[in-house]
Amino acid sequence: MSHIIVTGVPPDPTRATPPPRLEINKLIADEKQFSLYIQALQRMYATPQTQGASHFQLGGIHGLPFRPWEGVGARQVAGSRFGGYCTHGTVLFPTWHRPYLAIYEQVLHGHALEIAKQYTVDSAAWNDAAQQLRMPYWDWASNAVPPAQVISMAQVTITAPNGQRTSVQNPLLAYPFNPIDPSFPRPYSQWRTTLRHPQTASANAPSNVNEMISWLRSDQGDIRDSTFNLLTRVNTWPAFSNHTIGDGGSASNSLEAIHDGIHVDVGGNGHMSDPSVAAFDPIFFLHHANVDRLATLWQAMNPDVWVTRGRGTSGTWTLAASTPQDTNTDLTPFWNGAQTFWDSNDCRDFSTKLGYTYPEFVGLNLADKVAVRAAIGARINELYGDGTRKAFAFAAANAPAIAESAAQLVGLTPATHAAPLAAMKLFAVPAAAASASPQAPLAGPSPTSAEGATYTDWTARIHVNKYEVGCSFSVLIFLGPVPDDASQWRGSESYVGAHHVFMNGSAEECENCRNTAEAATEGFVHLNKAIAARSGLNSFDPEVVEPYLKENLAWRILKVDRSSCDIAEAPSLQVIVIATPLAFEDGAVFPHAGVGRHCHEITEGQPGGHHAH
Repeated sequence: MSHIIVTGVPPDPTRATPPPRLEINKLIADEKQFSLYIQALQRMYATPQTQGASHFQLGGIHGLPFRPWEGVGARQVAGSRFGGYCTHGTVLFPTWHRPYLAIYEQVLHGHALEIAKQYTVDSAAWNDAAQQLRMPYWDWASNAVPPAQVISMAQVTITAPNGQRTSVQNPLLAYPFNPIDPSFPRPYSQWRTTLRHPQTASANAPSNVNEMISWLRSDQGDIRDSTFNLLTRVNTWPAFSNHTIGDGGSASNSLEAIHDGIHVDVGGNGHMSDPSVAAFDPIFFLHHANVDRLATLWQAMNPDVWVTRGRGTSGTWTLAASTPQDTNTDLTPFWNGAQTFWDSNDCRDFSTKLGYTYPEFVGLNLADKVAVRAAIGARINELYGDGTRKAFAFAAANAPAIAESAAQLVGLTPATHAAPLAAMKLFAVPAAAASASPQAPLAGPSPTSAEGATYTDWTARIHVNKYEVGCSFSVLIFLGPVPDDASQWRGSESYVGAHHVFMNGSAEECENCRNTAEAATEGFVHLNKAIAARSGLNSFDPEVVEPYLKENLAWRILKVDRSSCDIAEAPSLQVIVIATPLAFEDGAVFPHAGVGRHCHEITEGQPGGHHAH
């Protein structure tokens, strides 16, 4: 029996390298590509839900309806506690989603090529636009609020094949089920389309776009800081790849932990907040394209690090719980041949093997790892280094020795020294100057702290059992008074950020997994920007910050249905503070993190604070 083989977009013989996936705002500004993209999505929606290349079937690979896709696994494997194919909480989280995005992109691109043939005016340009079209990504670390064309416009304007500008129903707003699959539990069995932040479980519930925007905006700084720290401080695969406990000493969030927060913020108590139905929402693929993009940036910064062996968690349709996983594990259900599947090694070279790239890599010689690492490092600083810039500027302004060191670094020129690449970015020198030497070599990590510009980085670390609350939820971190009304928590001036838990709300799965080891998740909220803005201390030094945090650090649990959860109902919750020395070393682009100190005394004795195991 034949099946769909994942090839990615076929190579274009007229191009030496594949076109990049574009950020969604840039794609919208491209009249031809946006018009083709919208029409291609419409065709995928119109494809009968029984067909493997339909939006429904492709979305269903991730979770419900818990049925085989393209003949992979006649039934759920014994010993698995989740019926979808997706791998969450394991070392395969980044790599499994890569061929998943590729098959969606492959189908989308095929439709775009067929649609382009219908254009009779300027036909060559339309065909070229279709060849270049790739699935867009939404860079939520730069701008946490998607454009209106993704979240609020019921109609969008495109150029139709007859050359006329035409208003059409917006497929990015929601996916209309046709029909609602009988496998869906309540409330999903009531909702005819995907929803974001619905206020009720009734069949006619609308999305609450304003609340979604409010949640995303409240987390913008936390998302950006977490992304920067992920890309600059995490250098082991287990710590990078997934949200299970083990940060490798980085005191930084994993890629999956950051990803989880976007799901919760976008979904509320709608589809995106539940892994079993999240992939039906069209924004899922924009979100995951950015997750994959961050994975490629991390690859560039850590070119010799790849998937290491790890233990599976609750299992999937084809993988039993606790199954060991590594680079050779089949990324089912993604066929790469008549009888074989993609694995993590196969998809490591995304550009050559799957036919796409990202704007940050355009024009780079990917074979030159040193040059690629330098160029990508400069771009990471430019895009996401704002929080670190402010922290170092704060420390420099309040510590003469640091200020002098910073001035010395900034006084050097990119042509003569590598250190200014970091100094210019972190001490607010214009981006153009920093990009003058994108090929500057990057210093490797050093076992010792540097002399010169240093300060203490303060982070709240959160451990919690993801099944303890019974649905997706967030552990919110505050510095200062917390409002009594939970509806005001996200908008409170004292709110800093959160560790978000993205989980299947199935009561049966919660019960089966509640006491398993893999239920523990880990997240981090970086505190320095909030300390600088709110404390009035003029210092990050431990002798002044520790008493402040002991007095002002607070946390609450908020469910996606907007209700609060008493801390006593989550006995696994443990919030502690980590103090990590950050320093610039000679020739480094990013600050070097020393060994973090766990400040147990700050939260000890409080509900959900530090407690001995």
